[in-house]
Amino acid sequence: MSKGKVLMAMSGGIDSTMSAILLQEQGYDLVGVTYRTWDSMKESCIAKEKGCCTIDAIMEAKRMAEKLGFEHHIVDLRENFRESVIQNFIDEYMAGRTPNPCVICNATIKWGKLLEVADQMGCDYIATGHYAQIKEENGHHYLCNAVDTLKDQTYFLWRIKEEFLSRTLFPLGQYTKQEVRAMAKQRGYEKLSTKTESQEICFIPNDDYRDFLQTNVENYAEQCVPGHFVDMQGRKIGTHEGYQNYTIGQRKGLRVAFGEPRYVAGINAKKNTVKLGTREDLLSDKLEARACQFTDLEALQNNPNIEARIRYKSPATPATIETDGVKMKVHFAQPVWGVTPGQSVVLYQEGKVIGGGVIVK
Repeated sequence: MSKGKVLMAMSGGIDSTMSAILLQEQGYDLVGVTYRTWDSMKESCIAKEKGCCTIDAIMEAKRMAEKLGFEHHIVDLRENFRESVIQNFIDEYMAGRTPNPCVICNATIKWGKLLEVADQMGCDYIATGHYAQIKEENGHHYLCNAVDTLKDQTYFLWRIKEEFLSRTLFPLGQYTKQEVRAMAKQRGYEKLSTKTESQEICFIPNDDYRDFLQTNVENYAEQCVPGHFVDMQGRKIGTHEGYQNYTIGQRKGLRVAFGEPRYVAGINAKKNTVKLGTREDLLSDKLEARACQFTDLEALQNNPNIEARIRYKSPATPATIETDGVKMKVHFAQPVWGVTPGQSVVLYQEGKVIGGGVIVK
């Protein structure tokens, strides 16, 4: 007897493929879907095309679904992707902030439009190859850390609404990446088991966001103009090539020389200034965030002691928060390095994601 019908999001890679195999083995009926979000075959991308959104990846996903014996659909979401993910990416950089497009994509595309498709196809659940877990506790569905701490992807998933989590399956959450590769090999998918992964943003295959902005922002040359580097006291110490070319924590590519390393410590888009400081100047014991989302706000306010991550690879640091449910202030027990406006701060308690927000300062 079937456990239910699952819309399996497939990229053509090992993680989504093994997720599909495991769900079949567990007794679910599958329908495969791959979304087309970006026209990668254009301009300089032609020679460097790779990643999850390419035509090759889409066709590989389709072939794998056929091999596993379930139907597969390609859904064109390019317009939605441009309006939400791409436009946010452009707007944030042009405002002097550093966006996180994967967070936006997961919330608006992968768990936004994808659930609409699931309903249209009569699917009870959706599933992806993300490394995360979901647990039900006290009437709430919580996003939880994956067993593989090195692959854990909860940081990118914090904006998924709880009502969507209740219909989501993460088959790989209890396995390590090494175990997933071994399982693929055991099932005869040796080539797939050694497949490498792309670490770049899917719509920037050359990994240079500056080229992307130059190509996709109207009148970019008129907006990206030289300005002043300033020190921590606001004194002019050099000339930069336009604030859009810099991100918080950047050390290389400044093209100015000092007696010791300098890092980008702040960006003022209105004044077109880029603040430089020492590594110690980028340490902070607090931050403010907006566009916040919490699983159980009342419980969090009763117990404001949390751990917070300010970027994907940063450790979770003990902290306390103050929030009205929309905005929040996070106070760290020890200073964290490189708080970056535009990035996410994600809150944890005992391995559960209990909320998050977009850093403003």
